[in-house]
Amino acid sequence: MVDERTVSFINSLDSGNPEYLDELEKYALEKYVPIIRKDMQAFLRYMMQAHKPMKILEVGTAIGFSALLMSEYAPKGCMITTIENYEPRIPIARENFKKYGKEDKIQLLEGDATDILPTLNDSYDLIFMDAAKGQYIHFLPEILRLLKSSGILVSDNVLQDGDIIESKYAVTRRNRTIHTRMRDYLYELKHNEELTTAIMPVGDGITVSVKR
Repeated sequence: MVDERTVSFINSLDSGNPEYLDELEKYALEKYVPIIRKDMQAFLRYMMQAHKPMKILEVGTAIGFSALLMSEYAPKGCMITTIENYEPRIPIARENFKKYGKEDKIQLLEGDATDILPTLNDSYDLIFMDAAKGQYIHFLPEILRLLKSSGILVSDNVLQDGDIIESKYAVTRRNRTIHTRMRDYLYELKHNEELTTAIMPVGDGITVSVKR
């Protein structure tokens, strides 16, 4: 993991987001809503500009911050589909998409990704996984089906604040299942013949996979 002083220095150089995203980020922090960290924000901005995805699938909407950020920096005509299962946040996300004029660019699907992913038939240029960490491994078969050839899968928060390198017996009992599943997920990403994957210490750890 990159030490906090280095991360703070890197973040201090950031040019920032539009004011409305800064306000939404402040709201999320005040309400203890998990959103992507500053360095992950910078990475997604880079991905939008470098790869110019026209169809994006996000698993885990929360209040819509990352979908709005991607929409802000994605190429003109990009469509984002985002899935959220936690009912209290769904109306907030919908209101944010409407408030900031993104209703025609972001489609929010309500429900468990386990149920929704099999119903999708589009082919996506970029898929962003930022949902329940213990479910990543279960989502993967459908994610691979939906990811186009040469498409990119980005998965957030894969290092679990450093716990991932520990023995499962060194982490709290309530986190052992997630720990095991995330290790299985990382192994599968690195060994799946359909993918080429890099694991990087951005934020709480991300993986970037390209479908061959």
